[in-house]
Amino acid sequence: MKVIEVHNLCKYFGRFGAVRNLSFEVVKGEIFGFLGANGAGKTTAMRMLCGLLTPTSGKGRVAGFDVYRESEKIKRSIGYMSQKFSLYEDLTTAENLELFGGIYGMGRKEIKAKMAGVIEGLELEAGKALLVGSLPEGVKQKVAFAVSTFHSPEIVFLDEPTAGVDPIARRKFWEMIYEAANRGVTSFVTTHYMDEAEYCNRVSILVDGEVRALASPRELKQKFGASSMQEVFFALAQKAKRGVS
Repeated sequence: MKVIEVHNLCKYFGRFGAVRNLSFEVVKGEIFGFLGANGAGKTTAMRMLCGLLTPTSGKGRVAGFDVYRESEKIKRSIGYMSQKFSLYEDLTTAENLELFGGIYGMGRKEIKAKMAGVIEGLELEAGKALLVGSLPEGVKQKVAFAVSTFHSPEIVFLDEPTAGVDPIARRKFWEMIYEAANRGVTSFVTTHYMDEAEYCNRVSILVDGEVRALASPRELKQKFGASSMQEVFFALAQKAKRGVS
């Protein structure tokens, strides 16, 4: 089942085409990598898909909702996690879960029923009363992912989610992504770590606002005669004409 459908989606700011003719589809439970150098248009594209920015032209549906007319429904149907973890550090883990659960429309009974299982899964029973700001970065990352998926969204958008954490924490985080995929949650991931691109089912590489490659990591490496996704990325990124911001 398709959960994201994009056809010739464009976003212009004046004459500047931040995103041009974006076309792809993402299916339920897929881990979809969305790569590109700084200035390639990743953030603009993600903001359109999250219902935060209206496209200039083209068509797009996310979780079954139109990106032009149903942006509020999109926002309630997705989860979002940024590289800064999207948490309130002066609240505890439980308070963050309760707050975001309410924002996403969960009732008090539903939040209470789900809370204990999530805390247990995070292995934070002993420290659930601690402020998030006092937790190690790797643990904050796990909490942020739990918060972004607490309301059981169909799709979770992960914007550079592992930036600034150590390799062990990154590996554990990807285990959480795979567990979510097994539950049918679709992950739309941007990352600067090319080794993480290898973990995705498919990867899209954006250059100058346009998709220049889209396939599985194995297929892309074969196509470009590369031994790693980093080599594939460099082969495409070096052709960029935009200045990197």
